[in-house]
Amino acid sequence: MAEAADFQGTSPSPARRWMRRTGTLLAGVPLMAGLFQLPASTAAHASQQAAPADAASSGGVDVSLDSLSPSAPTDGDTLTVSGTVTNKSKQTVTDARVDLRLGPTLNSRTAIDTVTKRTRYQPGFDGAPVDEKYAEEFPKLASGISQHFSISVPVKNLDLGDDGVYQLGVSLSGRSASQPYEQVLGIQRTFLPWQPETPDTKTKTTYLWPLISDVHLTAETGSNEAQTPVFQNDDLAKEIAPGGRLDQMLSLGSKLDVTWVVDPDLLASVDAMRDSYRVQGEGDTTTAGKNQSVANAWLDKLEKTVEDKEIVALPFADPDLASLAHNGRTVTGSLSRLKDATDVASDTVKTILHVTPNTDFAWPVEGAIDPSIVKVATSAGADKVLTRSDSLRETSGLSYTPNAARPIGGGTTAVVADARMSTAFQGDMSRADNSTRAVQAFLAQSLMTNLQQPDKQRSIVVAPQRMPSGSQVQTMAQALTALQDGNWSQSQDLTAAAKAKPDPNATSRVPSASSYPSSLRNARQELPRSAFEDIEEIQRKLDSFQVILIDPSRVVTPFGRAIDRGTSTSWRGHTAQAAAFRTGVKSYLEVLTDQVRLIDKSETKLSGRSATIPVTVQNNLVQGVDNLTLRLTSEQPTRLKIDDAPFGERAIGVSGGHSQSVKFITNANANGPVKVVAQLYTEDGQAYGDAVTFDVDVNEITPTVMLVIAGGVLLLVLAGFRMYTQRKRAVARQAEEDQEQDEAGDEGLNTDTDGTVETEDTGAPDSQDGPAGESGTESGAGGPEHPSDPTPDTAPESTDPSGTGERVDR
Repeated sequence: MAEAADFQGTSPSPARRWMRRTGTLLAGVPLMAGLFQLPASTAAHASQQAAPADAASSGGVDVSLDSLSPSAPTDGDTLTVSGTVTNKSKQTVTDARVDLRLGPTLNSRTAIDTVTKRTRYQPGFDGAPVDEKYAEEFPKLASGISQHFSISVPVKNLDLGDDGVYQLGVSLSGRSASQPYEQVLGIQRTFLPWQPETPDTKTKTTYLWPLISDVHLTAETGSNEAQTPVFQNDDLAKEIAPGGRLDQMLSLGSKLDVTWVVDPDLLASVDAMRDSYRVQGEGDTTTAGKNQSVANAWLDKLEKTVEDKEIVALPFADPDLASLAHNGRTVTGSLSRLKDATDVASDTVKTILHVTPNTDFAWPVEGAIDPSIVKVATSAGADKVLTRSDSLRETSGLSYTPNAARPIGGGTTAVVADARMSTAFQGDMSRADNSTRAVQAFLAQSLMTNLQQPDKQRSIVVAPQRMPSGSQVQTMAQALTALQDGNWSQSQDLTAAAKAKPDPNATSRVPSASSYPSSLRNARQELPRSAFEDIEEIQRKLDSFQVILIDPSRVVTPFGRAIDRGTSTSWRGHTAQAAAFRTGVKSYLEVLTDQVRLIDKSETKLSGRSATIPVTVQNNLVQGVDNLTLRLTSEQPTRLKIDDAPFGERAIGVSGGHSQSVKFITNANANGPVKVVAQLYTEDGQAYGDAVTFDVDVNEITPTVMLVIAGGVLLLVLAGFRMYTQRKRAVARQAEEDQEQDEAGDEGLNTDTDGTVETEDTGAPDSQDGPAGESGTESGAGGPEHPSDPTPDTAPESTDPSGTGERVDR
């Protein structure tokens, strides 16, 4: 009765058809009863005949469905089912035959779930084979061997009745040496949605198409004008290259009617690849990126694709709302950063794609919510929360799927995605069998939703996994193509789904915190409180750093976005990598802040009561710094004062790549060492960088010592003067002796014609001699002295070596 209530629009025709098909089985009931009257050996044989079917279907032969086309057939179509059968037993199967088995119509979404979980062949439930002429036979199937099959049946020959979801099975029957009678050795089930005519009311379906990736960009940028970005790796280029995951998302999504859900960080990262970029290597090395053309092509195609489509922008870097609500909400600044990430998201999409996104939606991981998540999600301005029906569960016993929109209080609307359809494409879709069955199950759930209340308009939302793989994307696109080509569904965007009239009987109570899935709240999934504390520390250091910069945007933008990336949902399951990323951001910020620092000083000696002390500020950044104050503080102001106070201050402004030295006036009141501390401060009084501490050794000079020093200096001056005069006299005497020797040598030449000898009177000095008594005749000159010749004020230069300690004129 519960299953019947789940499907109010079922007509009796499918049931009657199923009864006709199974009539022969019912007619055989008396024969089965007669088995009890058979001999023991015959009964034993009959029991053996049934047992092998169970055993064989549980592993004897594997049946794989590689394709089913069309996925949702209509009148006049031919259904083609192809796949592979593989003998996994140790015995050869003979007289093997592959049959299609059409089961009864299913009457509920729960019945679909039941069929999906069933593995063993069950007579009656799996239906009778379709006409044998559509079977494919193999004389034998050796152990470990696979055979491909393909069966085509005109839809009209399937004897399909009323609209509905039919169970469709593909089975392999055969014999083996140990069991030489025909039996079903393997079966695979899927679903066949049948809606040949367009219903009066279609289900409105919203499918979210997420463009989200991992974190790729670092906080590091080049020192050039363009600030060349640095990536952790070049994996993003692989995703957007032809055939890559994101390239498939874009190529296939462009052909579908979907709502694009975009992480603006992905757009910013691809945009950063358009020009020069670098990729981190081993150690501190980086290499030049080479995928600019790929980035340009992908963004250009995306811009054209979404030109007239609805775009929902998540907060920048898709922050983990659940981790924030459970572990970071009480950490200072966490909620304000979520608001900033939302504001940046809108600007980023507008700048890159030139469209205005919708930022009214918050999307917690896997749509799981509790009161704290809803509170955090709406704190940044969103008034609609994307949740899922396995979180906001129906408790009122509805027999149909209600509209997605639900009011949950406080002006907030919960948009409840259908859990079955949202999770339909998880798992390994690279296997054709998994992909085919996922497509058919998705279509079956969609049609069954419409058949629950065919006269009531419903609006449902499908929110798949955030980052589907390439094979999952292909399967999603295949299913959506079939759905949008079908007769029972019509597409609508997310905004319209959120505005649909809520069902008054649908659950609107947010589940309690204890109901939150433990699989999503463990330490491997959620970011711990320490992660948000790390981010708060980075933000605080960034705030202190940016206020001193001439152009703060060169630092605020890359680090602000890196802080956003530190709380990304993509870190779930990768907590160690998340911690490493935060450490990298913090370390690089410290490297930059350390570029503006005080030069270390050694001990400074101070002689006298007053002197100046220089302190140097070094700026190794490429841009200038300003708004800094250098404070020099005496730890013992009673002995040593700075600028006649306990401390002195100087305003600091240093160009990029330069240093600036400033001087402080000190006054000493006592001898001995005094510790002095130099510290930079920002405008708001926050200490910047490390302080530099050094000793000032005060050595005061007393008046008595000054007199002793002055007397010593005077004695040195007098001794020097005495030495000078003595040397000058010695030089003069030497000159006179040389002159006398010259005159004596010339006596024979100085005679008159009468034979008398003329002698020179050397008694009194000549009137032309200098004041020091030197000769007026120039040394070495034979000519007479003229009155106009100047009198030399120094003795002639001696060529003899100077005596020890004497000053030598050069």
